[in-house]
Amino acid sequence: MNTKRNKKNYRKIYFVRANNTKYGGAEIYLSRISNVLNKNNIDYDVINSIFPTFLPSWLRAILFNLQVSIFKGKRFYFSLERITCPDIYRAGDGVHKIFLSIEKKSKLNPLHPLYLFLEKRCFEKASKIIANSKMVKNNIISAYGIDSDKISVVYSGIELKEINYQYSFQKIAQEFQIKEGSPIILFVGSGFKRKGVKEFLQIIAALKNKEVIAFVVGKEKNLKDYKVLASELGIQSRVIFTGARLDVNDFYSISDIFLFPTHYEPFGNVILEAMHFKNVVFTTSQCGASELLSHEYIMQKPTDFSIINKIDKLLENTPSLKLTQENNRARSKQFSIEKNFEKTLKIIDEVIN
Repeated sequence: MNTKRNKKNYRKIYFVRANNTKYGGAEIYLSRISNVLNKNNIDYDVINSIFPTFLPSWLRAILFNLQVSIFKGKRFYFSLERITCPDIYRAGDGVHKIFLSIEKKSKLNPLHPLYLFLEKRCFEKASKIIANSKMVKNNIISAYGIDSDKISVVYSGIELKEINYQYSFQKIAQEFQIKEGSPIILFVGSGFKRKGVKEFLQIIAALKNKEVIAFVVGKEKNLKDYKVLASELGIQSRVIFTGARLDVNDFYSISDIFLFPTHYEPFGNVILEAMHFKNVVFTTSQCGASELLSHEYIMQKPTDFSIINKIDKLLENTPSLKLTQENNRARSKQFSIEKNFEKTLKIIDEVIN
């Protein structure tokens, strides 16, 4: 738990997030926002679950909600978790009700009805809701009838970085024995089914350019199934599954195209990160960050294979590829974590004062 000096006129802010990991989108966002809070000397704590991870997810969710509710008092909760007592709720996980309408999940799993209960209460009880995309704002309104004025859209922010291609390429090439000059297409994300790794592999297999190397970076419990699919598609020698990585920026740095055919993604920090590291980016209209892209780079659904021809043409046209990469880099700089914090702080001010 981190505690920093209190800035004048600010109450202490308690950020609420059950998990404490290095890989989740909300956890990465919290890490970035913490750095900015430190620079601004704003007093805050991060509240994580005190309950062991071996417990069932639904039970941990109940217990965590109980934990934060009991100790709420006059604390100001900026929640990144579905709880029944937030002051501000940042809906970074999207809308579970919408997610369930897209993905078929077991009705026997008590986690889903519990999430729906917590989600409804969370949206109703929060003084203000922050949506990380217009898509999520519209999802909240359509699913729960929440007043539009209660919801502010604040796109996610990234830390602006320099690119060192040679360092990154030498590091990755040494580990995975890849040759310089090969086109590289990248996927980053954990939870392969929802984020479209099946469709990613199908697209790679259908490309004319058979020199393409594809990296799939992320954690997946059913990894064997995707390796089998890559083999069935005849691309097993050109697809590298890396598992979860802390050095993901090196993969962004060496890639030409970032392909993310997700079924549902509230925003997708990976989109901004890939743009920032000079990737041409393709994703679906079911991804909130698609709002930052031109229409020709947006798939109507994960199986919109019309982009195969677009990727082929880009790989054949180096000037067009490079121009789009440079444009994406420039566009991404408009979405720094500092700008995100500035907008978020205004919302906190509204609620506190």
